[in-house]
Amino acid sequence: MPIEAAYDIALVGAGPAGTACALALRGSGLRVLLLDKATFPRDKICGDAVPGHALKALRQLDPAYVDALWQLEPRDDVRRSRIVAPSGAGFYMHWNLRTFNSPRLDFDAALLALVREFTDTEIRENALLKTLEITPDCAQLQLADGTEITARLVIGCDGANSAVGRRLLPEPRLARAHHSAGVRAYFENVAGAESGTTEFFFSQNYLAGYCWLFPVGAGRYNVGLGMLSELVAKHKVDLKQLLLDTVKTHPELAGRFREARQLGPVLGFGLPMGGGRQRPCSGARFMLCGDAASLIDPLQGHGIDMAVRSGIMAAAQARQCVTQNDFSADFMRAYDAEVQRQLGPVLARNYRLMRLLGTRPWLLNLGARLAQLPGLGRRLQRLLG
Repeated sequence: MPIEAAYDIALVGAGPAGTACALALRGSGLRVLLLDKATFPRDKICGDAVPGHALKALRQLDPAYVDALWQLEPRDDVRRSRIVAPSGAGFYMHWNLRTFNSPRLDFDAALLALVREFTDTEIRENALLKTLEITPDCAQLQLADGTEITARLVIGCDGANSAVGRRLLPEPRLARAHHSAGVRAYFENVAGAESGTTEFFFSQNYLAGYCWLFPVGAGRYNVGLGMLSELVAKHKVDLKQLLLDTVKTHPELAGRFREARQLGPVLGFGLPMGGGRQRPCSGARFMLCGDAASLIDPLQGHGIDMAVRSGIMAAAQARQCVTQNDFSADFMRAYDAEVQRQLGPVLARNYRLMRLLGTRPWLLNLGARLAQLPGLGRRLQRLLG
């Protein structure tokens, strides 16, 4: 006898992908459950930069979502980025889309608040997924507290170490050539830092990566460093120590951090990058979004925009699945195709650029010089997105 699912859709993970998917399902009439293992607000180790394309995608759903996010505090409204090449030469890039930085502790909680305010989604926090099984009739989820849940479709929005992905796509882990490691810490009293400007510092000592300094509001700065995992392993790099050494010794940073105060420990995180061989991000009765689908931008290291956009795409596919009553792997491939169509080309291009620039410091130095020339700076900005 067929099992009657309690929910139409179970979203696992209440970060940007999961909340965007829930917001995109608003008014669908579907029974939506949003689960997260944490209780919000909760920290998410990240650079805390919210790309303008994430806000653009949310505004297309409903301008009220973005209007509410612009009231978020703490927040630093970003207008431009400063890029410092290995030679020490620097240049500015001015962004067309309005955007801001905000600690993920606050930003993700604000997104979840939008789901509470605008949708009928059932939200369960402190809900750790223990087991997941796909049957012909439904997805069967069991939580760590013993709760059993059935849904017609499960969407994994649960980050780089996705429990949904591990259980339903038992493939080898992403190659280190398509994975980066990052660390970040918060500081205050950083000299010479300007509100509205994010800064990126490249060095011959950590190619295929960079150090960043992002103002996040309230006088605090997210300071971090990322590098390809294959280089971290090859050279046995201690990224946490390298970050602390960098702010003390880098010619552009040492003087600025002399009076700075570190707020809390240096914490690490993984970044599964897109642009390589595309791992499947769907199957019978399931889809993966955001970091769970390895959709982080390889060049700039951000993933919030990809998470939001893929969450919205998954919502559109979910509506089609319910309308057609088809949750098969074949039908779900339309989602993979749409992710590839919308996000694949830029991820592939940026992966190639990252590999090119990361092994040739002279190209970054040349780019810094060319950026000073009229017209070429604008072309460089279009190239970098």
